[in-house]
Formats: sequence, C-alpha cells, structure tokens
Amino acid sequence: MNPRNNPQFPQRPDRKRTDSAENTKTPHFSPSPRRRQLNVRTNRQHWVECFLAYSSGECHLSNNTVMAYRRDLERFCAWLGDRDFQTLRISDFSAYVVWLRELELAPTSIARHIVSLRIFYKYLQLEEVISQSQVELLGSQKLWERVPKYLTPQQVEKLLTAPGDGDRTWLRDRAMLETLYATGCRVSELSTLRLADVHLEERFCKCTGKGSKQRIVPLGEKAVDAIIHYLEDEWPRLAARAGKRGVEPVYLFLSRSGQILDRHRIWELIKRYAIRSGVRLDISPHTLRHSFATHLLMNGADLRQVQEMLGHANIMTTQIYTHVDSTRLKVIHKKFHPRS
Repeated sequence: MNPRNNPQFPQRPDRKRTDSAENTKTPHFSPSPRRRQLNVRTNRQHWVECFLAYSSGECHLSNNTVMAYRRDLERFCAWLGDRDFQTLRISDFSAYVVWLRELELAPTSIARHIVSLRIFYKYLQLEEVISQSQVELLGSQKLWERVPKYLTPQQVEKLLTAPGDGDRTWLRDRAMLETLYATGCRVSELSTLRLADVHLEERFCKCTGKGSKQRIVPLGEKAVDAIIHYLEDEWPRLAARAGKRGVEPVYLFLSRSGQILDRHRIWELIKRYAIRSGVRLDISPHTLRHSFATHLLMNGADLRQVQEMLGHANIMTTQIYTHVDSTRLKVIHKKFHPRS
C-alpha cells in the first residue's frame, strides 16, 4: 500500500515547483529514483538517520520512541549484512523474525521490531526510494493481554517508607516515590518534571506525556509534604552543585551532581528500596503506575477519570485495570442488577 494514500501516516507537502510570487526560495531538486536506489544500497545508514530525523523533527515523536526505532533498525541492519533493502521478500522478513526469536526476545519486543520495520519502509516509500514493500504482509506477534502487576496498599506503604536517614538523599527518594504513586505518572514524566510544573499550594502538578501532551494530576497530602521537606532540606544542596558549573537547575528531582535524575537511575533506586522493604523483586517504576490506577478503581473511581489522570488516549488501554480486581465488579452487580 502506498503510504501517500494512508491518512494515518504523516504526509510531506508536494515538492512541485510553482511560479507564484510567494515562492522566492531556491527550488529543491530531489534525486532521481534511480539515484535514490543507488544511495540506499551504498549508504544504508544515511537513510536510517534521515528516517530518525524525520520521526523526531516532522512527526514530533518522543525521544524514547526515536531511540527505540534506532535500536530496532540497528539490529535489523546487523541481520541484513550485505543484502539490499530493495531485494527483500516476505520470506526474508519472516527469516528476520525467526532470527529475533532465536535471540530470545520477548514477544512484545519482537512485535515492536516489526512495527519499527513497517514504519521505516513506509518512509522509504514516501521518499520514493522504493515503490512497494512486502513487509506489510508480515504478520504481527500474537500477544496475550496481560493483567498489570501491581502492589497491595500494604506493600506500597512499605516501599514508600523504605528510604531512611542512612541514605544520602533519602528525602529526595521518598518524595520521588510518593510522587510516582500519587500521580501515576510514567518514569520519563517524573524525570522531566520541572519546578514550575509543581503547584504545592493548589496540590497538583502538570505532567508532559507522550507526544508532548500535558495533563493536570492532583497531588495527595503525603506527596505534598514529602516534596516540601525535600525542597527545604535537600534540593538547595543538590542545586548548589549545579550552580558551581554555571547551570541553573529547573527540574524537581536532581541527581547528586545537580543534574536531571534520569529514568535509569530512578529504576535502580526503586529496585534497591523494593529489596529493602521486602516487596516483590520484579517491581519497576511502572508498577507504581499500575498500582495507582488499580487502587483508584478498587475504591470506586470512574474509569474515565482514571483514563484522564493516566494520560491514555484510548479508554481501552485503561480498561485492562478493571480485570485486576473482580470484587468491585461483584459489588456493582449486586447493587444495581435487579435480580442479583
């Protein structure tokens, strides 16, 4: 299928020359299709970089998405070897999927690799590097709908109180954990949370999610108190280290050197406190997000409101949390069904 006819794929404006007085810039002359075909064979990395720049600059995809595309395409190029993009058939793409399985990748990772490959080939068609591709015939991985893993309220309490006086930045870490659970934000949203986005008197914060979409999320009393103690006692000390290098920190959660606390470090801290508190070891920052949504629904929150706080574009994504706890469904059935 030609991506120019696909409304879901971002379209470039036509590059036709016009004689209007408004068009005073030097016209852009695209290489001929044959020249493009030679380029794709001789400079494969060039087209990968162009695709990543297009995804970031023109499609406005997040840095995490672009980085995932880069990793997937680097793996694809490693498998490709000396073969040409244009000579691949459906049997070749199927062999690539088999190769991914031999690497013992998770089904979700293989599914993402296939999506990355499809979008890359759509870009090559958009640039008229290739006229058609058989990658669209490649079937996606069949994925079971998995129920999210979450913590009980008692486990959450143990985890949130795990940072103590013996830790160098225990006030920061406790505020970080409280904010994760209070807002249900993603780890990337927490890492890039700015001071200007946090309104403690009004008890809410502004999260910037996927696609630079912003949403307002309430902050609970315990989260507000933890953030205030952190800002009063630890944040100035961390910010001063950044000030020595002439950098004015703007983020809420800072590293020990005064820089932004990246998501990998947040993941490591949560793992450490999970071990200390004795909760499940397969915990991740997203586990607190799942716990946030699950506990809201278990206590009677409306699904649409939870969707808004999580920043889900589709309510079907939020609806998976209704399968976690059947107790609420039984209560609703008993309360409202005439023959319950």
